[in-house]
Amino acid sequence: MRNGRPDSGYLYWRWKPSGCDLPKFNPRKFLKLMRNKSLAFIGDSISRNHVQSLLCILSQVERAVEVYSDKEDKSKRWLFQSHNFTLSVIWAPFLIKADIFEDNNGVSSKETHLHLDKLDLKWAEQYDSFDYAVIAGGKWFLKTAVYLENDEVAGCHYCPGLNLTELGMDFAYRKALSLALDFASKHRAVMFLRTTTPDHFENGEWFSGGTCNRTVPFGEGEVDVGELDRAMRGIELEEFDKAAADVGLKLLDTTRLSLLRPDGHPGAYMQFQPFAKDKDAKVQNDCLHWCLPGPIDSWNDLVMEMISNGGLYR
Repeated sequence: MRNGRPDSGYLYWRWKPSGCDLPKFNPRKFLKLMRNKSLAFIGDSISRNHVQSLLCILSQVERAVEVYSDKEDKSKRWLFQSHNFTLSVIWAPFLIKADIFEDNNGVSSKETHLHLDKLDLKWAEQYDSFDYAVIAGGKWFLKTAVYLENDEVAGCHYCPGLNLTELGMDFAYRKALSLALDFASKHRAVMFLRTTTPDHFENGEWFSGGTCNRTVPFGEGEVDVGELDRAMRGIELEEFDKAAADVGLKLLDTTRLSLLRPDGHPGAYMQFQPFAKDKDAKVQNDCLHWCLPGPIDSWNDLVMEMISNGGLYR
């Protein structure tokens, strides 16, 4: 809003499931449930967005103290001192070991190398210290990448000119989720697998002038999950079903409810006053991440309900 967004309706819409009521997040109750416990969000910038939502809601009762941040400010840890509750976000956009050759602006100097048989130790080595964890993969798997198994090149995704077998991102995504869920099944923490997050770019993508100017949610039947998100969510559900015999694994299916909220993104207002000098200026839009307050707060309504009444949900 400080950046100049003129509408405010997106602040007040709230998702309601069909056939039941979803209680609104209760920060006081949540902190009591989390006393002497730890919760980690593991993934990419959407996981960071998710933890920001939780921090904002909990600040109504207690402000967290930041106790750790890595050099890039991507992995952080906070302590709610009066409840001895530790909250973390861990930057692991592939969940598996990745050699990434790009700068902070996302400019790559070389293809990412993904080790399909090795977890990202940034989260795996800490996992025993968590009581709860929310993991998510996602759009990073769309990037050009070389795939390795047993430290030998097995193929790639979108790598013209490298003379390697095209295996497709779905091959790597399935391997990564399978490895992560199998690992989780051998540990005590309750793990939530969050499903893929749809974006709402229209008339282009983030790099080609795509925008998200809608100011109200979609109505029922007005929109359907896109081909890419349908494929990714399909892989997530299949791998979850394979691993779901483990009682410590829960599905956090946020895809559909998020799809209905094209109004909930920063859009052009990711920048300060983008149209102050020229109301027709062409500016980059963010139609992937979420405004706060906003749609992503419903994800935490779901997390709280599933922790509070864990036995009712798979």
